[in-house]
Amino acid sequence: MFGRSRSWVGGGHGKAARSIHSLDHLKMSSGQTQFPEAMPRSWLQYMYHVLTKNTTVTDHNRNLLVETIRSITEILIWGDQNDSSVFDFFLEKNMFVFFLNILRQKSGRYVCVQLLQTLNILFENISHETSLYYLLSNNYVNSIIVHKFDFSDEEIMAYYISFLKTLSLKLNNHTVHFFYNEHTNDFALYTEAIKFFNHPESMVRIAVRTITLNVYKVDNQPMLHYIRDKTAVPYFSNLVWFIGSHVIELDNCVQTDEEHRNRGKLSDLVAEHLDHLHYLNDILIINCEFLNDVLTDHLLNRLFLPLYVYSLVNQDKGGERPKISLQVSLYLLSQVFLIIHYAPLVNSLAEVILNGDLSVFSSKVEQDVQKNSAKSSIRCFIKPTETLERSLEINKQKGKKRVQKRPNYKNVGEEDEEERGSEDNQDDLDKTKGTETSSKSIRTSSENEEIEMVIMERCKLSELPISTVTEQNTTDEEKSAAASGNEITNWNRPFLDMVYNALDCAEDDYYALFVLCLLYAMSHNKGIDPVKLERIQLPAQHAEERNSYNHVLAEGLIRIMNYAAQPDGKIRLATLELGCLLLKQLVFSRNNSIIKDVHLACLEGAREESVHLLRRFYKGEEIFLDMFEDEYRSMTIKPMNVEYLMMDASILLPPTGTPLTGIDFVKRLPCGDVERTRRAIRVFFMLRSLSLHLQDEPETQLPLTREGDLIKADDVLDLNNSDLIACTVITKDGGQVQRFLAVDIYQMSLVEPDVARLGWGVVKFAGLLQDMQVTGVEDDSRALNIIIHKPASSPHSKPFPILQATFIFSDHIRCIIAKQRLAKGRIQARRMKMQRIAVLLDLPVQPSTEIMGFGHSSSATAQHLPFRFYDQSRRGSSDPTVQRSVFASVDKVPGFAVAQCINQHNPSPLSSPSPSGGSGSTGRCDSVAASSASAPSAAQSPSVRSGRKGRRRVFSLSEADSHGGHWV
Repeated sequence: MFGRSRSWVGGGHGKAARSIHSLDHLKMSSGQTQFPEAMPRSWLQYMYHVLTKNTTVTDHNRNLLVETIRSITEILIWGDQNDSSVFDFFLEKNMFVFFLNILRQKSGRYVCVQLLQTLNILFENISHETSLYYLLSNNYVNSIIVHKFDFSDEEIMAYYISFLKTLSLKLNNHTVHFFYNEHTNDFALYTEAIKFFNHPESMVRIAVRTITLNVYKVDNQPMLHYIRDKTAVPYFSNLVWFIGSHVIELDNCVQTDEEHRNRGKLSDLVAEHLDHLHYLNDILIINCEFLNDVLTDHLLNRLFLPLYVYSLVNQDKGGERPKISLQVSLYLLSQVFLIIHYAPLVNSLAEVILNGDLSVFSSKVEQDVQKNSAKSSIRCFIKPTETLERSLEINKQKGKKRVQKRPNYKNVGEEDEEERGSEDNQDDLDKTKGTETSSKSIRTSSENEEIEMVIMERCKLSELPISTVTEQNTTDEEKSAAASGNEITNWNRPFLDMVYNALDCAEDDYYALFVLCLLYAMSHNKGIDPVKLERIQLPAQHAEERNSYNHVLAEGLIRIMNYAAQPDGKIRLATLELGCLLLKQLVFSRNNSIIKDVHLACLEGAREESVHLLRRFYKGEEIFLDMFEDEYRSMTIKPMNVEYLMMDASILLPPTGTPLTGIDFVKRLPCGDVERTRRAIRVFFMLRSLSLHLQDEPETQLPLTREGDLIKADDVLDLNNSDLIACTVITKDGGQVQRFLAVDIYQMSLVEPDVARLGWGVVKFAGLLQDMQVTGVEDDSRALNIIIHKPASSPHSKPFPILQATFIFSDHIRCIIAKQRLAKGRIQARRMKMQRIAVLLDLPVQPSTEIMGFGHSSSATAQHLPFRFYDQSRRGSSDPTVQRSVFASVDKVPGFAVAQCINQHNPSPLSSPSPSGGSGSTGRCDSVAASSASAPSAAQSPSVRSGRKGRRRVFSLSEADSHGGHWV
């Protein structure tokens, strides 16, 4: 509906689209020749003469008048930038009145659309304040604003609301006086805009929100007091009712869409609710105190408490009060705490959830309050007695003749209520110490009692029967008992009890996920007073040091982890990850774990269960290793983001186990053996990480491949006595380079000789053997096709080849040797990683019969491990045995030496820390092997060179390995 008008004729067909508010669009659309820049005033005089001769719009002069208005707009924009005398003539001849007269003649949609469009362009492009003051003078703009357009026409509606938004962007302390008349109490720009707050077109609603925010940002006290006294209560009450009605529609969609058939509609409804919350938060952020008080009162007493909170414990749909389902209520409250951080609002809401009871909603309490106070708070989700448009008319100055309703889309199909005797006795709000009170007296036909809206006292709920925990002189055990509500029998907290009970995931985690999101959002809300959270021992994000925590909540979280580790567990990965985050936050104080031994033992039991669960899926096939590394990579790269999780409407629907719904894997149950394997791997990773974190132990065995341990491009290596195969590499784009192929335990590398030193080489490419595919070329026995894929960032992403080339060797013998080495190297690299996974799962490690085609001696045991990853961190970089050749000769295989040393000198190498740097050393066993073979090698100083074009590493070959190497 915001597209270009069909009747906007002119040139420019086939060219790139321009903004409808740009000057280029105006020039392009005009059918007339551009006026001479030397005579703009004369041209404007001619336009004025055309207007005076055509004061009445007819079918014959309609196009002429439209083009004349366009030309005048173009001249005014040019005059604003070049010649101020143009505006002098415009004001002298009072030319704006012609625009208004054309509108008042009911000349049809064509003229209205073109006039609103050109006015939009005019105000959008005016840059000087003086020119703007000229246009806004004489109140003609306000007359256009209140003109009775036909808003059933979408195009007129679009340009009209866009025109209002453009004007609101020009508001400041100076220009606001052109729109707000303090003497007549009239603010047409604001009052006319908010009448469209519930327009069915979303773009119109967004424009209305923008206009209101631009108005609230203007620091003009008389104008803001007018908004508070005359429009705040009607607008906010109708807005709250509109949001609540939208929420009930969302709940109905959830209740009727258990088969996931209307997820598109549900996503739109959730997105609309998020827009509402962000709009409310934007109003609160402006920090206009009395407006915030009115809005806070309406949100709490008319929406959040009576609809969201009340539905937490009352699921009986037959009652008088409207209700929503439990999962929707928890979901929406989580969004509220994630988005809104206004302290009086979130503190009052958190107080009811954590410490309140149902008496806040009982009529008896409200009657008792009425006896003690002339002001009563209505905590009920009810429809306003008057529509917004009618309320604005009633609130006009007393004694002023009632203005006839404007023809609006809201009047169509809406039952006209009979005019009831009403009076506007709304007094100015008296600002007291921390309390603002707004009242509107409405007399209905059936009741004579006054219903007054009460603005809540800041930072607390008034008249709320809430018991508090005595913070002083209590032990940690007493605090924990009080937080669980077991010690004080008279303490009735149904909302908090619901939170604890929903953590029971014996059947599924449908409600538990929302409860965890709610607790996370409350603990990370910057506006909530940490004292309120400490009452249930839920620490805030930056809480002070403490030595106790909520045992009931901790046990509930640990039970979730136990259920997740069961073979038939119905816990989704998102629930488990969020539970781990909350448990870390709960039992950590100033980076120190205060978890009790009994809870740690239960957690260790859950971790053991996850190990047993993963053992069931451990396979010697290649796919398990790929899934293991992919899941670890995905979990590390994309940790849980609760804000994004609560924007996903799919979690509102019952948990499903089919991928056909398109729901992300972590937000649904697994389907098939492959997904069950992935889930078991993730559960193992999460519980292992949590266990190590709580015990303050570093991770030494994951990931299986560490970037710091790998050879990288531009590393400089000592290649003396290493097995190298010369080859020609033909890349996919046709380029040819001469390289030497070298095979390490985990990698294959392409190197070229270092011109600065004989026997050394510079790495030009290095890739993992496990990600390599080698195939022969049919018509050439000397060539191999080699493809190495980059590790995928997610299991569903398409593999991306980092190397795809043809390798041509000198003869077929060398080609066969290279193919065998690459194939065996790939098998052995994957076998070693599978052995490391087996160690993580406490499985017996099968002894490897060969490494790179050479068998082990009988003394080799099942604990053979790759030399690159273990025991390096225990040795300093000054150890001369750290630098060595990674491409050892065939009769001095590094893996063989490491296996022998580990068996002889380190019976339990699996628990040794993994290296943190990229030294490429082989560990303590290398030094033992080297020193036992040759004494001078230990005293030999390492060969180290500075790198070029990046980090370069050097591995010197000891004298003990100087024999047996050869070039191929």
